[in-house]
Amino acid sequence: MRIFSGIQPTGDKHFGNYSGGFRQYAATQAEGEAFFCIVDLHSVTVDYHPPALRESSLNLAAMLFATGLEADRSTIFVQSHNVAHAEAAWLLSAVASFGELRRMTGFKERAEQQTFVTAGLFTYPVLMAGDILLYQTDLVPIGDDQRQHLELARDMAVRFNQRFGETFKLPRGQYPAEGARIMDLTNPEKKMGTTTSSDMGKILLVDRPDAIRRKVMSAVTDAGRDVRRAEDKPGVTNLIDIMSVASGRSPESIEAEYDGQGYGRFKAAVAEAVIECLNPIRERYLRLRSDPVELEKLLSQGAEKARQVSAPTLQAMYDAMGFVRRSGG
Repeated sequence: MRIFSGIQPTGDKHFGNYSGGFRQYAATQAEGEAFFCIVDLHSVTVDYHPPALRESSLNLAAMLFATGLEADRSTIFVQSHNVAHAEAAWLLSAVASFGELRRMTGFKERAEQQTFVTAGLFTYPVLMAGDILLYQTDLVPIGDDQRQHLELARDMAVRFNQRFGETFKLPRGQYPAEGARIMDLTNPEKKMGTTTSSDMGKILLVDRPDAIRRKVMSAVTDAGRDVRRAEDKPGVTNLIDIMSVASGRSPESIEAEYDGQGYGRFKAAVAEAVIECLNPIRERYLRLRSDPVELEKLLSQGAEKARQVSAPTLQAMYDAMGFVRRSGG
């Protein structure tokens, strides 16, 4: 089985990224041939600082290894190190419609927040489809917020196969059963975000224990004292989900243990569970980040394998679409 997932290097990664992505990656790498891509080309679709992009790409690589990916079991590489991604995106634009792209929720939300909207932001889902389809992917471990993009990638694959001949597999998504959407600590009505959450609204994966305790203890809760998941208790529901992810326990067992004990003791327990979960990750991350030469070597090895594996699919796309075959190809 072929596994693929792409991760944006923008910003410091937080507990929501761990819940919806990183922990899935480590778990799924044992299920087949896994490819995890640092999608730096996606990051230039919004305003950014070039030196920061370089640093954040290396930071993300270190975090991927720190959260459990292993170079001898998974292929970890940077998207721009394999030009097949950009080529595949252009070819796939022939089977993507303006109407589909215009309806993408992610585009509409981001476009409303910016005065300058790039064409890249609009065509972002086409590049994402190319990322996935190039590797003849079977399974995409992905956050709940990316369902719409994956469905569009599947639609494009079907349309390409129908128009140009059978070329792509149809990938399926794998979503975390619990904790798929970790919410902002200060506003549990919105998702915890890299750029949309304040410092107190998100738990960073590199936060020290004292910072984690301060943020969790300050988290917004709800009226009453009941520790239970409910639509009218978004703050407490979010904390239960966070503790479930951090501890590996079911929400039901957490509710049962803290029934009638109030929010203070419960919040303290949530904080300690998160600290126990993240401390080993933070220590491994700092150790890896202190050796950029070794990190870049691992990424170079990953890129070489990614180029080799994706090359046949890219050539098949060119052939199916009627391009003159490249010399020596």
